[in-house]
Amino acid sequence: MRFRWVLLALVLVSGCSQGATSPATTVVSPATTVVSPATTVGSPATTVVSPATTVVSPATTVLIVNGYTIEAGANLSGADLWGARMEGANLTGANLTGANLTGAWLRGANLTGANLSGANLRYTTLIRANLSGANLSGANLTEANLTDALLRGATLTEANLTEANLIRANLSGANLQNADLRSANLSGANLVTTNLTGANLFFADLRGADLSGATLTGATLLRTDLSGANLSGANLRDALLNSTNLAGATMPDGTRHP
Repeated sequence: MRFRWVLLALVLVSGCSQGATSPATTVVSPATTVVSPATTVGSPATTVVSPATTVVSPATTVLIVNGYTIEAGANLSGADLWGARMEGANLTGANLTGANLTGAWLRGANLTGANLSGANLRYTTLIRANLSGANLSGANLTEANLTDALLRGATLTEANLTEANLIRANLSGANLQNADLRSANLSGANLVTTNLTGANLFFADLRGADLSGATLTGATLLRTDLSGANLSGANLRDALLNSTNLAGATMPDGTRHP
């Protein structure tokens, strides 16, 4: 009889221990699922940073100089921006007619399609600036630095580029009719199909420049250095070539000058 009671007690203990284990396991499962919401809570916190970052972007694009807002499409006609530092500024399509930019710093600036007609750019730094399609007719660019500048298709009719630095500048397809380029440095410049009709290139440096297909009708090339330049297909009708250095240059007919 005593043996039966002991056996019954062992059976009860075994059943209790098994039943307690099962609920403990199911409790762990909810605890694990709680972690998932906690992770998703972090996601909104991350997205909050995004708006804060976008606010910085507009702030960096706005530049105010002498009370003028420097931005794409800005109307800066007649503005006094003498000596202003506007490196890398975006002035795409801006109106700068008659503006005073003497000694201004516009290195790497984007002036694509900008109107700079009659503007004063004397001593202005325009290294690697983009002036493609810009209107610089009648502008004063005396001693301006346009090294590696992009002036493709730009209008520079009657512009003053005396002693300007245009080393390796891209002036392909540009219009420089009657422009003053006396003593300008155009060595290594791209002047393919450029219009230089009536331009004054007295004592200009065009060593190694590419003038293939360029129009130089009536241009003044007195004492101009065209050594190593490419003049294939260029129009030199009525051009003045007295004391011009053509050593190693490729002539309009494709022959090499001794």
